[in-house]
This record gives sequence, structure tokens and C-alpha cells, in this order.
Amino acid sequence: MAVAEVTRRARWFMLASVVFLVAWQGAALAGLQRRTIVVLGLYGFVLHTLFGKALSLLPSYFDRQLSVRWAPAVQFPLTTLGVVLMAASGMIGVAPVFAQVGGVLWFFGVLLFLGAIAWTIRDNPLGSETATSEANAERRPVDRYANLFMPIALAYLLYGSYETMAGPLGLPTVIGAYQPRTTHLLAAGTAALLLFAIGFRLLPRFLVAYPPRWLVWIVLPAGALGPVVVGATLPAGPVFAIGAVIEATAVIGFALAYVVLFARSDRRRVGFYAVLAGVIAGSVGVGLGLMFGLGYYEASLIQAHYRLNLLGFLGLGVIGVSYQFYPPGVATFTGGGDRTAYAAIGLLAGGLGLEVIGLIADLPPVETLGLVVAMVGAVIHAGLLAGLFYQRYG
Repeated sequence: MAVAEVTRRARWFMLASVVFLVAWQGAALAGLQRRTIVVLGLYGFVLHTLFGKALSLLPSYFDRQLSVRWAPAVQFPLTTLGVVLMAASGMIGVAPVFAQVGGVLWFFGVLLFLGAIAWTIRDNPLGSETATSEANAERRPVDRYANLFMPIALAYLLYGSYETMAGPLGLPTVIGAYQPRTTHLLAAGTAALLLFAIGFRLLPRFLVAYPPRWLVWIVLPAGALGPVVVGATLPAGPVFAIGAVIEATAVIGFALAYVVLFARSDRRRVGFYAVLAGVIAGSVGVGLGLMFGLGYYEASLIQAHYRLNLLGFLGLGVIGVSYQFYPPGVATFTGGGDRTAYAAIGLLAGGLGLEVIGLIADLPPVETLGLVVAMVGAVIHAGLLAGLFYQRYG
């Protein structure tokens, strides 16, 4: 009963995340302020997807069940309303109090999430107990190593959420009231590091293959260190350049590990192609980040960088993983199925590619076309996931 309750509440976050995905792409197409777009994409879509899956995955990876079962029900309205208010605060003519109230709601919602996870794993904080079965005993070294980095990702979430609240309220901050730093801490420190750590546990089992262990040993510490170095030194400087190299090492290393897994596997499920497209986009995105580290800045390249990493690496990555838990192939409703999932992935990835080409080549019509295509892909994905939930749970 406890597991079923947690699973049901996790679906709330997944459904909210796809609503935010559509709103995010709509905001980008409408040309709203970047703050609104980033809040909808990072806080709304990516982090709510991670909330939904982390509620069940993180406790199980530490051989536990979520102890504070009521926490998700209280967190959900806090973080979702927080996102709506923070996104609205980026619009012209909206009172600054929206950002203040939204930041407070978000922070206390995150505190509930983190408190529930921390209390659940309090007697196994380093994850030495992994719940890895004897049939997968050879995977235990990687599982234990990956577990070490999950609390670090949650620490980034706590710190980034405090900074999110502190800036609008004028509270003391460590990194200063410079929003791109907070965004980077949450995107790279929380979302990407969790994708690395969970990915190294989850994806090899789905693909029934093994990643090169030397890449696992490199990617996770680089993914843990890079965000704080970059986040503390944005937008420029020699230390920032070092951080960009460290972060690029993590993302490209993870991409190589996944490509090897993909090549070694004889399984070809639809979600695997989304993750593949995501790691390719992320590698290009961190490549642009290395250019920033060398002092080469252009507004179009900055926009391409965050779109490749947010919609490409993180967005397609979490969509691909979510399709393993909610397989499109089981859909019996009209318009469901793997073909629809392939269409959603293709439109999101293809639209992103067109948008980036339009940005870099200074071709506004191509950029707009890419945004339209990605918007269609987002709507299809949201409809597919909602249909799967309705079919399975009513």
C-alpha cells in the first residue's frame, strides 16, 4: 500500500512536468523573457520529472522505502505553484512579489522533498546498502559508487533552491544575486548529476549491457565538481574556464559511456533513442560552454548552449528514461504507441536542431521553424504520457 501511494503521487509530478514542458515550448515560441522560459523548463519540466521518479528510485537504490509518505502530497502544490509564480514574475508588468512568493513556496516544497529523502536514508546515507540482487552482484561496485553522488546532487538542490528564494527577498547569498549561477547549480549540479548517478544504475539494466568502468569513475566526480566551479565563477575568468573543462568532461564522458552501452546492447526500445539524441545534444552544448571559457561570447551561442543542454541533454534524457517506466508500446488508445513516441522524440530533437542552426547561422525563420516543430513534439509527448496514465490508472 505504501509503495502504491508513493507511485500514485509520483504521477502527479510527472503529469505536471509535461504541462510545464508544453508551457515552456510555448513561452519560447512566443518570445517571452528568458527568466520565464528557464523557470518553466528547468524548475517546471526537468526538476518535476526528477521529483516524480526520485520519490521511488532514490529510496529503493538505498534499499529503503519512502518513510514520510505524506510529504509528496504537501510538496506538490508548493513547488508547482512556486513555478507558476516565478515564471509569471518574468513577464512585463507582473509585480516582483510573484518572484518572492514563488521562491518561498519552491524552497519549502524542496525542503519537504529533501527532508523525506534524508529521513528515509538516514541510516544508510552513503548508500552502501544498494538493494542490488545477487543476480547482479557484479554491478554492486558501480551501484555503490553512484549512490555516493546522489546526496551531493540533493545538496545542490538545497543550495540552489535557497538562492532562488534569497535573491528576490534580498536575503544573504553566497554566489550573489546573479540568476545564471543559480540556474547552473540546479541544472548541472542537481539535474545532470542525478542523471549521471541514476543513469549508471538504471540504463545498464535496461540495455542489459555494461558501461566502461573507467568512464564511470571519471564522470561522477567531474559531474559533482564542475557545477560548483562554474556556478561560483560565471560569467568569465580562468577558474571558470577550468570549471567548463571539468563539466564538459562529465557530459562527454557520460555520452561516450551511453554510446558504448547502446552499441553493446541488442535492445532497441524507443526511449533509448531519446537518451542517445540527448547525449549528442549535451556534447554539443558543453562544446559551446568551452568556447565561453575561452572568452568567446555571443548572445546567439549562449541561447543555443542553454537550449541544447536544457531541452536536449536533460529534456530528451529524462523523456527517454520515463519511456522505460511508461512504455508507449502498451498503449491501446487511438494515437498511442511507439510510432507516436518516435514522432515526439524526432520532432523535439529535430526542432532543437533547426533552432540551433537558425541561432548560429542568424536565420530567424529557421529558428522559428525549429521552435514550432519542438512545440508540436512537446504536445505529442504530453498527450501520449497523459493517455498512458489514463489507460493504466483511469
